[in-house]
Amino acid sequence: MNKAHINSIGVAVPSHDVHDGFLAHARQMLKSPDRARLFDRAVRRSGIRHRYSALPIAAMGAGAVDATGFYTFGNFPSTARRMTLYAPQALALAERAIENLAQREAIAGITHLIVASCTGFSAPGLDLQLAARLRLPVDVERQMLGFMGCSAAIPALRAAHHIVRSTPSARVLVVNVEICTLHLQETEDLEAMLSFLIFGDGCTAALVSAEPRGIALEDFRAAIIPDTEGLITWEIGDQGFDMYLSGKVPGRISQALRQELGRPDAAGILRGEGTQSVDLWAVHAGGRSVLDAVETGLALPASALRHSRAVLDDFGNMSSATIMFVLERMMRVAQPKERGMAMAFGPGMVAETARFSMAA
Repeated sequence: MNKAHINSIGVAVPSHDVHDGFLAHARQMLKSPDRARLFDRAVRRSGIRHRYSALPIAAMGAGAVDATGFYTFGNFPSTARRMTLYAPQALALAERAIENLAQREAIAGITHLIVASCTGFSAPGLDLQLAARLRLPVDVERQMLGFMGCSAAIPALRAAHHIVRSTPSARVLVVNVEICTLHLQETEDLEAMLSFLIFGDGCTAALVSAEPRGIALEDFRAAIIPDTEGLITWEIGDQGFDMYLSGKVPGRISQALRQELGRPDAAGILRGEGTQSVDLWAVHAGGRSVLDAVETGLALPASALRHSRAVLDDFGNMSSATIMFVLERMMRVAQPKERGMAMAFGPGMVAETARFSMAA
């Protein structure tokens, strides 16, 4: 049976690098010197140097976090106001990613459009907006994957994989767009501020077809990690979406992967083959502690997650778009026939995985 291939990936981030500016504002919001010291220690260990936002950062003393006054101290916006900004910003960023894809790949003849996002909602949605901007035919088949969190890119690729296997002539455009910085909260809570520390905005656009170029998608497997449903939550609040990331997440990931490593049967995410059958590891850069947990849990060498760590350093965690950034970077340097494993974690807590290989 024919295989689906990621032929090419285009990536895009907003023009505003806000990481350093955010750190100063975060210390101001935390107020307590003790909390600020703990925050600075986490910053030094974060493995992040750059994060990008649709909103430019404001100078200290301006009365707001961003230069547009969207996040004015004492008057952070409602969820409705944030969604008003989400729709045009997500569309503009998606268009940039598609333009970057088009520079390296002819994207004419798109038959299917899959859009994944967990940082906003609008209707008509991004799928219809992009179909109109790209002048796709009125019978283009569309799917929206919403609110699946950081792991959503792999289910999006899985959907494209099934489409191409059932319809070999299909040309599927897969878009992952996240405007994570629209959900900043004004808070003195250290744990909440540490979650804001890692997230940035980003988007990817990928062409998936049966043409044997790029990354061949082999198979997919998901695993719900027992007794972890409260460790990652993403709920709609009155002032944006409320993120909760438990400090127990890395430990549970490491524990679950150690158990997988010891499974001899083909039903596990390693398919009973261990790590020796994998040349390339594309792991969602959810944070340094998450990458450390994967490395420890699977007993991987320090170099195994270099692409994931590089993406974390350059962009932070862009939710569902992040692992696609890792795959795009990997495509530049990987050798033909190398075998890989993609892995991302999301609310549930769910591990979404895909085996792939580089086309000859």
